[in-house]
Amino acid sequence: MPLKIALAGNPNSGKTTLFNALTGSNQTVGNWPGVTVEKKEGKLKGHKDVTIVDLPGIYSLSPYTLEEVVSRNYLIGEKPDAIINIIDGSNLERNLYLTTQLTEIGIPVIIAINMMDIVNKNGDKINIEKLSKSLGCEIMEISALKKMGISELADKAVKTAQNAQSRPAKLAFQPEIEEALKAISSKLPGGIAEEQKRWYAIKFFERDEKILEQMTAVNVEEVIVAVEDALDDDSESIITNARYNFITSIIKGSYVKKSSSKITTSDKIDKVVTNRWLALPIFAVIMTLVYYIAITTVGDILTGFTNDTLFGEWISEPLAGWFEEIGAAGWLAGLIVDGIVGGVGAVLGFVPQMLVLFFLLAILEECGYMARIAFIMDRIFRRFGLSGKSFIPMLVGTGCGVPGVMATRTIESDRDRRMTVMTTTFMPCGAKMPIVALIAGAVFGGVWWVAPSAYFIGVAAIVISGIILKKTSRFAGDPSPFVMELPAYHMPTAGSVLRSTWERGYSFIKKAGTIILLASIFIWFLSSFGMVEGSFQMVEDMDASVLAAIGGVVAPIFAPLGFGTWQSTVATIMGLVAKEEVVGVFGVLYGVSGDALGLVEEGAFGSLGAIAAHFTALSAYSFLVFNLLCAPCFAAIGAIKGEMNDMKWTWFAIGYQMIFAYAIAFLVFQFGSLFSGAGFTVGTAVAALVFAGLLYLLFRPGRPTPRVSGIPVKG
Repeated sequence: MPLKIALAGNPNSGKTTLFNALTGSNQTVGNWPGVTVEKKEGKLKGHKDVTIVDLPGIYSLSPYTLEEVVSRNYLIGEKPDAIINIIDGSNLERNLYLTTQLTEIGIPVIIAINMMDIVNKNGDKINIEKLSKSLGCEIMEISALKKMGISELADKAVKTAQNAQSRPAKLAFQPEIEEALKAISSKLPGGIAEEQKRWYAIKFFERDEKILEQMTAVNVEEVIVAVEDALDDDSESIITNARYNFITSIIKGSYVKKSSSKITTSDKIDKVVTNRWLALPIFAVIMTLVYYIAITTVGDILTGFTNDTLFGEWISEPLAGWFEEIGAAGWLAGLIVDGIVGGVGAVLGFVPQMLVLFFLLAILEECGYMARIAFIMDRIFRRFGLSGKSFIPMLVGTGCGVPGVMATRTIESDRDRRMTVMTTTFMPCGAKMPIVALIAGAVFGGVWWVAPSAYFIGVAAIVISGIILKKTSRFAGDPSPFVMELPAYHMPTAGSVLRSTWERGYSFIKKAGTIILLASIFIWFLSSFGMVEGSFQMVEDMDASVLAAIGGVVAPIFAPLGFGTWQSTVATIMGLVAKEEVVGVFGVLYGVSGDALGLVEEGAFGSLGAIAAHFTALSAYSFLVFNLLCAPCFAAIGAIKGEMNDMKWTWFAIGYQMIFAYAIAFLVFQFGSLFSGAGFTVGTAVAALVFAGLLYLLFRPGRPTPRVSGIPVKG
């Protein structure tokens, strides 16, 4: 009989690491909340009929955030055969709050106390037998990272799921509350299972909005008010206090923490890297080094080999020679060499740089530093109307914008979540990095500052947008509270770092073999055929092609930004399909792979002839800025639509991104032209007006915080 076992726990408790260990999957692991934003499933190793369901990390079953809704709906609606509740053994008291709720929903619970290696190292003692008796659950000691106790936990979970007999919750509330719960239970609809009635009664008592909406016919307000009057507190606080009192009482008898005034290594490091004055400069230096190594030094050497040797000497040249020898049709040779190898090869040529970047970011995430960045940025973001929680999706989005957008579910406030959805894709994801690498190498001779500047442009765009949007009525209000426990620093494990690098890199490569391949063939066809003397046929001059005609119609829109040619216009538009295709278009049109890219990397941009005629250093940087900040790829737009759950909001987000990107690129090119000696022009005057408008939006008085009377707001 197929069995389902749910994996539930607090964020940062090692839940996804345990899921990977149990199933052999390669889910992303991170040191911050929001890495898992929807449930994931995998088969338990050695048990084809047992499915492990990895639920989003949550602190409680109260639906204040979207991931809590996902987890609760699954547990209550799907009713898995058992729950593995993973607990961080070094933060026992905080983690047990969720445990007290899980034991009330009528599903067998096995508690897995994780990080026992750290608990033992710290000299702390947990009386497992006594704690198990107090909670009424089986308890297993494990270390998910070191794979200690995993097989024993799996066996115990399977046996528990097969028996499927839940034990009654050990938490008993005050007599007044228990009487109220009995009264509420008696009024519940008959369709509710007997083992779930207590949980539903508690939720009614707490005035849980989702439950009240679900069962409007149940009226128990008089019962709740009577208890509130008797205990002089609101019902939700009464239940919360009772849970913590219960946890405190059982912790006293089963958990002994070794008292020590010794400052840990993590504390010593944090005194420096989270220092009020040093934190941001250290962050800037670290990220500059990361992008310098990935794009300019090690990554550049590896990319040079991939482009010059692999795609140039080993693939493109022999393939072109072979087609010539066999007398293949010109269109077929052009399709294969220029369309497929040129387009896909131009994108894949940057894979080494992407892998180096992802490898370095994975090390920072795994060791615990990136979690500190969210804490550091909370200080900055809060001044501009954003929460540190908004930076977490942006950290996730450095790999891909889609999970970055989805990670906004950790934000309780609808307005803050929507604003974060609108701004998360400003961060340069992996798909945008080939654009950065191409511009850095082609126009700027591989100078070190171009790649890091792309990262900080994204951060600056988010801050500026936060200020502007928070001063509008749609987004006015205090930012969501941000509470996050910083994990201890630890040495990254090779397996986790390599897994994270491969997962991000694989999605990049997979896209090159599917979307980029089809898009490159499409671009080659449109750039190779056109109307000649009234007939549709291959053309020798791309300027006579269908693509040139289409691009030429749109190109004037980008002329004020410095890149008003049909080639760069087509590349920008195709970037909406997939950002990698910006490079792919140049690969198809100009053969920017093999020897051509070798010239690019040496800074000999003028040797590329046709491309050199379309860009200057200033217009190329404007092109880079626009493509970094404009609307993301179709996949990310789909994610935005899913999170907004409203087409008007989706179009508003896309419209804002396009207007903002155009305005910033316009200012870069027009003011850059002025300072480089081009003189004061009409474009400069318009740029001055745009800049004045931007300053007004930044410094105008903000809207008052909207207030709704009579509705309690958490946080």
